Amino acid sequence: MDIQILIYLLPIVIYLGATGLLVLGEVRDRQAFRTFGLILIGLGVVLHAFAVVHGIDLPAGWDANFINLLSLTSLLIIGTLLVTAVATGTVEACLIAAPGAALCLLLQWLVPAEPLILGSLSTTTRLHIVSSLLAYSLLSIAAINALMLAAQDYALRHPLAYRRLEFLPPLVVIESIMFRLIAAGWLLLTLGLISGLVFVDNLFAQHLVHKSALSILSWMLFGLLLFGRIRLGWRGRKAVRWTLIAMSLLLLAYFGSKLVLEVFLDRSWQAPASG
Repeated sequence: MDIQILIYLLPIVIYLGATGLLVLGEVRDRQAFRTFGLILIGLGVVLHAFAVVHGIDLPAGWDANFINLLSLTSLLIIGTLLVTAVATGTVEACLIAAPGAALCLLLQWLVPAEPLILGSLSTTTRLHIVSSLLAYSLLSIAAINALMLAAQDYALRHPLAYRRLEFLPPLVVIESIMFRLIAAGWLLLTLGLISGLVFVDNLFAQHLVHKSALSILSWMLFGLLLFGRIRLGWRGRKAVRWTLIAMSLLLLAYFGSKLVLEVFLDRSWQAPASG
């Protein structure tokens, strides 16, 4: 079998196998299945990292096209959730993130994308890229927690559903973790937005108007959510709605903009389009 196929196929199969074990562990309440599932996810993360490096690190430089960065972000998310699962014993978020990471790897493997080679990067640009990716990853995990919070809230109002979802952590625990993630992600997003202003020469020429506007709007909503939590005690369904709306805007800001520019318009944010 071609090594190129193995680089992507192995972590995909491992992620899906780990998901199956975690599901069995929750359905049958078997800790052994959960533990082995987390071990498989750890192996998948290592192989996923190798696949990401293989796709991004080209002789000409870093290839930061849409598909590669999508896979890198999913790697950061599943890696963070794995550490959290090992530390707290709660594996539920991995049930969502592991198949998501497998899907991103499948896209990186099968979907052709025009290379977007980054030249010599300044320290500020590196800071922008790293802080933005970390912010997106943490806020994505917060959105996953918001979905679990919504499921738990629904289950509490419907006894039959509650029996099916009783393996989820207590509502107050999910909510506390969600707001901690939002606070950390919001601070990193603030750093990413500030550092991003440095290398923006022309919003229109670099095709950054929509990305910047949506990112700032998302930043404002997350900030208002944190204010509402601290000052007004926001929680429950209101917190879930604000989190998912703000995260949807951030998703559109980054991956939506890159998808339209790189895949549909064949352009880059680095420079004005030729012609």
